[in-house]
Amino acid sequence: MEEGEEEVNYASVVFKAGNNPQPAAKRGEETVYGEVKAQNETKNEDSAGRRRFQHLACCLGILCVILLGGIIGVCVYRVQELTTKNKELENQKKNLKQKIQNLTTNWNELSISRAQWSIDSYCLGNADDKCKACQKGWLLTEPSCYAYNDAQPAKQKTWEEAQGDCRGRNSDLAVAHDSEEKIVIINKYSPGSSGTNGFWIGLRVEDGKWKWVDGSDLTDSSFNAEAADGRCAISVRSRNTWVSVSCEEKQQWICQKKALSVSTKQSY
Repeated sequence: MEEGEEEVNYASVVFKAGNNPQPAAKRGEETVYGEVKAQNETKNEDSAGRRRFQHLACCLGILCVILLGGIIGVCVYRVQELTTKNKELENQKKNLKQKIQNLTTNWNELSISRAQWSIDSYCLGNADDKCKACQKGWLLTEPSCYAYNDAQPAKQKTWEEAQGDCRGRNSDLAVAHDSEEKIVIINKYSPGSSGTNGFWIGLRVEDGKWKWVDGSDLTDSSFNAEAADGRCAISVRSRNTWVSVSCEEKQQWICQKKALSVSTKQSY
């Protein structure tokens, strides 16, 4: 090298950029791969969703089958139960019909017997062979028959006992709905009574009121005894009125019943 000339050295310098864009082909590959991966994930999610839906549908189907089976079982049981009850009711109906028929037969026989008894008790034994309005031992005061029981003290009865005796004779203790009946009961069918010794009549206190045995209220304002519980009325001839006494006292009593309507034929 000649003196005075300078030596020049050349060096190769390469600059690398960290964010250099990738080749277009490589970017295309990554895009395709990303799309395929996203599609696969979507398919997997859809498949899992379908499987869950299928499982749920299967469970619901099983529950429906079980429920349907239970409903059918209950219906069959109820039908059998109702059929059994229906048969029982049919048997009860037949039994009731038979009982009603038997009762009707017995009632008819009893009615015939009572009718015959009535004829015998009202008609037989009379001297003129005619039926009477009252049975033997009863006294007629139209429109009723009366039987006063002037029993001795040892055989006298309480009000309830006296009413029971009258019921046994197909009658009740005497009732007076007007002044005429009252006079008849006191003057004709209460002999020898005085003071607080008299004859039971069908009048007593019920629910704070004086009532007759037929359920009607007392309308006679002249009898103003206190309507206290446990009080009943007796007919006293000497006092010409009724007297309030305890229903548990022993007294005589008067029975009353409707007189028999007797029609007579006149011969010409």
